[in-house]
Amino acid sequence: MADFTVVVADPEDGATYQLDATEQDANRFIGRELGEEVDGSAVGLDGYSLELTGGSDTAGRPMRGDVRGADLTEILTAGGTGYNPDREGERRRVTVRGREVSEETRQINAKIVERGSTDVADLVGEDDDE
Repeated sequence: MADFTVVVADPEDGATYQLDATEQDANRFIGRELGEEVDGSAVGLDGYSLELTGGSDTAGRPMRGDVRGADLTEILTAGGTGYNPDREGERRRVTVRGREVSEETRQINAKIVERGSTDVADLVGEDDDE
């Protein structure tokens, strides 16, 4: 059974929250692709909607939205997710994971696209006094 760390970004205040999705809640992410929306209740954000924006696998390889499926793939790239060229025109073959969330995924990046009635900090149990 898969367990994920879901990093949720709040575009309104720029804060990020690391939340865990285990067992039944983690199954809501399996088979979803980058760009899809997921119900926030899977990570304790009732009433919220999250858009999947990225992630990485157990070895730290990034997920790319332009690679189909969930398997490892070697691509020749001139930049973007997974590679930053040092000089103009440089290309390199890199190993990346496809855009579909699978059992091999360990971290999922998401952003809030629909807000609920309760504040995010209250739902995740963070104090504003810090």
